[in-house]
Order: sequence, then structure tokens, then C-alpha cells
Amino acid sequence: MTLPSETGVLIVGAGPAGLAAAVTLAANSVPFVLIDRLEAQQNTSRAAAVHAKTLESLEKLGVADSMVTAGRKIPVTTLRDRDKTLLRIDFGGIDSRYRFILALPQSETEAILTARLEALGGRIERGHEAVSVTPEDDRVSVAVRGDSGAQSTVRARYVIGADGYHSLVRDSAGIGFSPGTYAQSFVLADIHMDWPLSPDEMQVFLAREGIALVVPFSAERFRVVATEANAPESPGVADVQAILDRRGPLSAAARVHDIVWSSRFRIHHGVAARFRAGRVFLAGDAAHVHSPAGGQGMNIGIQDAVALADRLAEVLAGRQPDAWLDGYEKVRRPVAEHVVSLTDRMTRMGTMTSPAAQALRNLMLRAVDYVPAAKARIAAQMAELGPVAG
Repeated sequence: MTLPSETGVLIVGAGPAGLAAAVTLAANSVPFVLIDRLEAQQNTSRAAAVHAKTLESLEKLGVADSMVTAGRKIPVTTLRDRDKTLLRIDFGGIDSRYRFILALPQSETEAILTARLEALGGRIERGHEAVSVTPEDDRVSVAVRGDSGAQSTVRARYVIGADGYHSLVRDSAGIGFSPGTYAQSFVLADIHMDWPLSPDEMQVFLAREGIALVVPFSAERFRVVATEANAPESPGVADVQAILDRRGPLSAAARVHDIVWSSRFRIHHGVAARFRAGRVFLAGDAAHVHSPAGGQGMNIGIQDAVALADRLAEVLAGRQPDAWLDGYEKVRRPVAEHVVSLTDRMTRMGTMTSPAAQALRNLMLRAVDYVPAAKARIAAQMAELGPVAG
């Protein structure tokens, strides 16, 4: 399909952040173009948790109820040392109507957002890749290469870079980004298995070898995320079974039946120097990356996108001046910094290698488990309803 030569907003990247921005703009009748270099939506994904703050942000877009219906409500997260409960976090007391973590694969979140976008008359222009971004006086000129190799130019009032960690939009705008990298690699696998623990709890195992996170999508299907010194490129049944045997419950073992999909990845952590450069804005992984601890990444990316698109809609409708857009970075960048710091501490806590340090960590977690106020603060932070919530 031929892209329009002029638009109000060009969104680069149709992941969760790009889709959330597009739905918000469509709901406000703002002209936009959403492009993505992929020909089709991926059916594999890293993100598996949707938090209360994100669902609240999506309520006005008409997708929160659909997501809750499609996902699995997880009211409790438990940190364990094999069979020992170290800390149990209950979301029943948080200040939200969504008193749970919603277990929902990213691919399903994207599918629900896409359906809502199409219902509002929008679409994703797939097979279109941004190759350069050039600021002009009152526009941004973006060169786009289609799947045939032919190039066209889209001139937009504003551009949203939701194009991930390797963001061309960020680099083209000259926005600095120098993230760090964790030493460990991560195994990620969606599996079918017999699981001896509650299918209504997310389990985090803090073992001598590292972390193992088990998220239930149903009574039979689970997401497993685990740190490994040298993870295999495509973890198989034996690899995941070995992780659960070494780190999971001892009293009744898990039995892995098959792999739905799996991958190995490394994690970076950091925040872009700016979220705005003139008429160019960043959202999601283009703006910040962090550890999967706590399942925060996709969530704050969606929140970025909704907050930014709301501001753009006001400016493009003439209800606010361009300077009002500066508030996006002022509000959202501290949130990103807080989450990057929080998840970094959680990851380092979970990957301690010293037996003495691990024993002290476990003792401290068990002590916190007896302090309801502390547990309530942790639940609010995990739900992204804490003091820095954007």
C-alpha cells in the first residue's frame, strides 16, 4: 500500500508501545501512520505480565476488559528457596480495581491492541522500514523502504520512535544511550508441564545457581525465565527440566512435556539521555531497557505511549502549545529511571553467587514476610502504583 506523504504523527514500530500510541491517537481522531518492518505479527514474545497501572491506562482505550478476559489473574507472587517460602506478596490490598498481575503473552496483548486499532479505523503498514529521520522546520521527514525495496518519504508533524532497543529513530535524533549488560544469559521458554504448586501464583525461585521464574498462563501452560551462565541457543525440554529440577520445588517435582517456543537472550539496562529531540519522541524499549525482574518493561512502554499520544492529541487539536509536550519527558523519564534501578537491584539480589550473601538475602526476605506494611509497599511497586508512577 502507498503511504501518505503527509501525516500528523508517524509511529515507527508496531510492538505494544507503538500499538498503544496508535490506538490512543485513533481514539482521538488524530491522523497518523504506523509502520513496522515485519510482514506479520510475531507469535513469540518475552513479556508475559500486565500490571494494574497498565490496565488502568488502557481502560479508556476499550481494551482492558478484553485483556483481563484473555489472560489469567495472578493474585500472589511467592519468592522461594526450593520448598521454603521466603516472601509472599499478595496484590489483594493494592489501590486498584486490578488487584492481580495479569498473565498474558505479549503476542496476545498485541493482537488485542491491533483488533482495537482496526475497529477504530486504523491499520499497521507492515513491511515498511524507516531508514532515515530528518528534522525540518515544522515537520520531520522520514525515508521509508517498502518490502519491494522502493523508498518513499513521509513528512510528519511529530515522530514516535517505538522501534526497540536498536532504535534507528533514537540514533537519527542524536539521543545518547549507553546501557550496561548483565553477565548472565537468560533462558525463556513457554512450556506445557505438570506443575505441583498453585497455578494461581507466580513463583520466583532464588537458587544457588540463579533465578528461575515460573508464570502460569493456564493450569498446563507456563512461562519459565531463568538465568544461566551459558544458555543454549534454543533451550529444549531437557534444558528446562534441568533448570526446574535444580531450582524448583523438591517435595513434588515438575514434569515438562513440551516446548511451545523458547529462546536465549541477554539483557541490557539503561535509560536514553532524552525522550524528546525537537519533534521526535521515544517510547518503550527505544527509551529504556531493563531486566525482566518484576515484568515491568512492556508495561512502562505502554504507559509511555498512552501518555505521549494523549499529549500529542491535545497539541494537534490546538488545545495546548507545543511546549506542553515537554511534560512527557518530565513525567515519564523519572519513571523509567526508577524502574531500571529497581529491576537492577532485584536482578543483582537474585543472582548473588556468594553462599553467605545468599543466606543473608534469604534471611532478610523472610524477615520482611512478617511486616505487612513492607509487603504492601512491594506489592504497590510491582503493580507500578508506587510513589513514582507517572
